Amino acid sequence: MQLPLIPRGMHARAWPPVLATRGPGGPCAWHSHHSLRFALALEGEVRIRTTRLGKWSSAPGVLTAPDAAHVLDAQGAQLLLVFLDPESITGAPFRDALNGPVRLISDGERKAMTSDVVPQTILRAGAAAWARKAADALRLRAPAAPRSVHPRVRALLSLLKNGGIGHATSLEGLARAVGLSPSRLMHVFTTSVGIPLRPYLAWLRVQRAAIEIVSGNPLSDAALAAGFSDAAHMSRTFRRMLGIPPSLLRAMKCSV
Repeated sequence: MQLPLIPRGMHARAWPPVLATRGPGGPCAWHSHHSLRFALALEGEVRIRTTRLGKWSSAPGVLTAPDAAHVLDAQGAQLLLVFLDPESITGAPFRDALNGPVRLISDGERKAMTSDVVPQTILRAGAAAWARKAADALRLRAPAAPRSVHPRVRALLSLLKNGGIGHATSLEGLARAVGLSPSRLMHVFTTSVGIPLRPYLAWLRVQRAAIEIVSGNPLSDAALAAGFSDAAHMSRTFRRMLGIPPSLLRAMKCSV
């Protein structure tokens, strides 16, 4: 699989709480993750089983609910995987498509969501466009338009992107850096970006760590560069948010 790169030079904009990858699927063990996740076979079907469904179901694609235990069998299929934070303005509308742990995606819906799509496009300037395309395919309300960003939040985003996030562990320190109280920063950040500050930082760390890993850096170095306390902390966060260990990105790096 190939993981997209985080774009450079986007210092006044929030990076979307989205990750996308494309490549060969396979069987996996029971797991859950806090992200909403689309698993879309580019051809053929995938199989999924949840504790509620009990038996295997097959479809061209699936959307799994946050924190829902499931097992996905995509052996022999090329997949487009898109992870979205369920509390973000990009991800929230897709919760409406779920009335259980999984939503099966039809062939027509799959084609609409995978046509002319590459992960780099989704993560770079195309996350909002892909989300609108997916919402339209599922007959959902479109994700909200980007919000007006508070000047102090814009300054914080610039600080995080220019200086990295290795020291972004203290809410008090971040608030002091942009001249706000911690409570005020949390309020204006959520209003501006559409996701609370702490989960946004977690997404930012996962994105940064992914780039370090697929660039060939050791897991311990990737964890340090992304602001995790150590590789074990990074691994726990990956499993909680994405349902995969960071070491799996090694294989994604090597295949197209």
